[in-house]
Amino acid sequence: MANLSASYISFLLCFTTCINLISSHYLPENHVALFIFGDSLFDPGNNNYINTTADFRANFYPYGETFFKCPTGRFSDGRLIPDFIAQFAGLPIIPTYLQPGKRKFTDGVNFASGGAGALVESHQGFVVDLETQIKYFNKVEKSLRQELGDAGAKKLMSKAVYLISIGGNDYFTKNSSVSDEEFVSMVLGNLTVALKEIYKKGGRKFGFPNLLPLGCLPYMKAQSGGSCIDELTAIAKLHSAELLKTLVKLQNQLEGFKYAYYNLYQSFTERLNNPSKYGFKDATTACCGSGPYGGVYSCGGKRGIEVYELCDKPGDYFFFDSYHPSEKAYRQFAELMWAGNTDIVWPYNLKMLFQDNAFYCTNQFSISTP
Repeated sequence: MANLSASYISFLLCFTTCINLISSHYLPENHVALFIFGDSLFDPGNNNYINTTADFRANFYPYGETFFKCPTGRFSDGRLIPDFIAQFAGLPIIPTYLQPGKRKFTDGVNFASGGAGALVESHQGFVVDLETQIKYFNKVEKSLRQELGDAGAKKLMSKAVYLISIGGNDYFTKNSSVSDEEFVSMVLGNLTVALKEIYKKGGRKFGFPNLLPLGCLPYMKAQSGGSCIDELTAIAKLHSAELLKTLVKLQNQLEGFKYAYYNLYQSFTERLNNPSKYGFKDATTACCGSGPYGGVYSCGGKRGIEVYELCDKPGDYFFFDSYHPSEKAYRQFAELMWAGNTDIVWPYNLKMLFQDNAFYCTNQFSISTP
């Protein structure tokens, strides 16, 4: 009986090892997953599954009408930047992490949450902050190790691309007495912690849009009587400049760290100043909303104000609602982030990162301190 038991255990161990070896190699050699973190610019509907308010949700009409023909939770009339990047990379639409049911993470997953910031305090209790998104990512990494084996998971994480859009909500909610410089340092300090955690798990290739001109959104212009709020735009510019310095610093500290830094601020400004050049009839007023410039955040009538106006053709508008661009604008941004030249995205674009199939050894991690 003892010999039979020992033989059975040996068989199980051998069988498990074989399964792990097979599963760790079943993905195509050039397979590159996409992992997404951030805020409403990237959120495909994670906030549908948390206890929050309609201010932080977009799972109602008319959101999603252009492409999905129903609301998905995306803060636009259709697809967002990560949806287009996935398409360009030959991946399916990357699913929300919080969606119930059995999930497969080998193509990647989206953790972004509308309203989220790098600081836990930003919209605390209503969103999934960046720190929590990283905790979810760690759970995914563990799941991938169970599915693919340690070697297979390390290879997938090393070859994957990580998109991150964060910071705007921290500045929208800033009520701290510290200087702008100190506050930006706090935001980027938390982002740096998150990036190093991803790096520890094998992440090497990252994509970042910088911040858009926050003070020039329809909501802000409605508050100010028609002009941009210069203080908000100034801190967005400061954040973007310091973000680039942070990425250069990390590139020098972390072996194999590569990034695509997309100048979203410039793309936004060009379209606000010359909308017709980019195929828009209106870059001042939101397609969906109410009040001056569509700046009252009432799109869908679920946020305390039931009456709102909706345009006939969202593609004619740069902004879909009081805060967020239209699908047409997002597609243009995604195309530039994917294949733009170094005038707009550098030192790599996302296409270069996806085509870089180097597998970085991740058995040891060395993170030097500043």
